[in-house]
Amino acid sequence: MEIEVNSLSDLSLVAQQLLDFAGDQKVFIFDGDMGAGKTTFIKVFSKILGVEDVVSSPTYSIVNEYESSKGAVYHFDFYRIKDIQEAYDLGYEEYFYGGGICLIEWPERVAELLPDHYVKVGIAVVDENSRTFTFSKV
Repeated sequence: MEIEVNSLSDLSLVAQQLLDFAGDQKVFIFDGDMGAGKTTFIKVFSKILGVEDVVSSPTYSIVNEYESSKGAVYHFDFYRIKDIQEAYDLGYEEYFYGGGICLIEWPERVAELLPDHYVKVGIAVVDENSRTFTFSKV
């Protein structure tokens, strides 16, 4: 599935389409260059999931936890992870396989730990105001 977005105001519609596309999948990986809008989109997607708290980037904490109307939501940012041991120390298994919704930025840094099945969200920069979103199930 591919969606062209030309305005931030379109993100709520894209987030709802992602939720519909995902079905019962609970692990989402977000792929895109630095500045593509991964965290911005995750904030909007979290609202669609029913998170009422202010969602912020877990760049330094690695994971932020939220409650939603759909259960626990875990937002990961593995950008600053130094080695895979940090993910083990974090207890990634409890998050990835515990039944909560996982939103993972920079998944390539923990690729060998990812579950066998997840939804991949690609965000490509078209220009300053436009992005192309692609959804696929792995």
